[in-house]
Amino acid sequence: MHYLSWLFLAPLLVLVTAAPRCPSGCHCLGDLLHVVCENRGLKKIPRVPNKVRLLSLQQNNYPILPSNGFSSMKGLVSLHLQDCHIREISPNAFRGLKKLVYLYLSNNEINTIRPGAFQDLSQLTYLYMDNNRISELAKGLLNPLKSLFLLQLSNNRMHQIKPGTFAGAKELRWLHLSSNDMTTILPGALDDVENLATLHLDKNKLNSFPAAALSKLRVVEELKLSFNSIRTIPDNAFRSFGRYVERMWLNNMGLERFSDGAFNGVTGLSALHLNDNKLETLPSNLVLTKMKNMTLSNNPWHCSCPLAAVRRWMDTSRIRPDGVCASPSQYRGQQIRETSAFRTCPRRAKRNKKNAL
Repeated sequence: MHYLSWLFLAPLLVLVTAAPRCPSGCHCLGDLLHVVCENRGLKKIPRVPNKVRLLSLQQNNYPILPSNGFSSMKGLVSLHLQDCHIREISPNAFRGLKKLVYLYLSNNEINTIRPGAFQDLSQLTYLYMDNNRISELAKGLLNPLKSLFLLQLSNNRMHQIKPGTFAGAKELRWLHLSSNDMTTILPGALDDVENLATLHLDKNKLNSFPAAALSKLRVVEELKLSFNSIRTIPDNAFRSFGRYVERMWLNNMGLERFSDGAFNGVTGLSALHLNDNKLETLPSNLVLTKMKNMTLSNNPWHCSCPLAAVRRWMDTSRIRPDGVCASPSQYRGQQIRETSAFRTCPRRAKRNKKNAL
């Protein structure tokens, strides 16, 4: 009788033994769908059940992220590896993670990403690698990332972008490269990501406007170039995406002038940040009809008729932007919105479309 009972119970014991468990020292939620192993002093990647969707290993110690370390976690959607002292990512580090959408590698010490590191990440949509020591991305490294939408690379050591850097990432829409060491963006470097909507290049070491590199971008809505040493903005600088661009940050650059045709093709700008430059005037082709916010402070404005359109815009704006006249001498120190310098300026004649050739 005891023998028969054992035969009956044995399969049940196997099932109990095989039931997935929360890894030791970790906190599990949602019937093991979320596994949190943060700040546990881990040096090895814990084994977790195949059904886990989110794994957080923040604040542990993985100097070298090994090959195939997550290969059994085929259902993983979100992987958090922030603050893990990672220096190197091995080939096939994320092999098997074909459902991964979110990968967080921020706040590490990454300086080496081996070829093939991102293999199998065809569904990855959001990749965060900010606050690391990355100096370049090898050509072809991003090839597997066919679904990548956002790439966050701010606060690294990137010194230039070469053609082929973003090959394969054709769906990329948001590219953040703020606070790097870039002196050059080579022509063709952004050709593979022509559908960028957000491009942040602020706080780098660019000393000229990267006109050739930006010329193939078609739908940029937000552009940040502030805190670079760019003195002049050339003709047609924003033309390739002029119908789409809405927000620009060109402040704190030591900017001295816009070429007369700098804003050719730009029709829907709603925010333009120009504060803390060396500008005296603005080009006549700057369209203000959709402008909602324009920062003008800390520039040596020359208050004469070329700025009259800006003054009229101020009269209709809900905000009260600062902008002080530096010349002519009789208007020095007066606010643009209050000075009488523009009283005699004629209004710009509206173009008659019916008679236009």
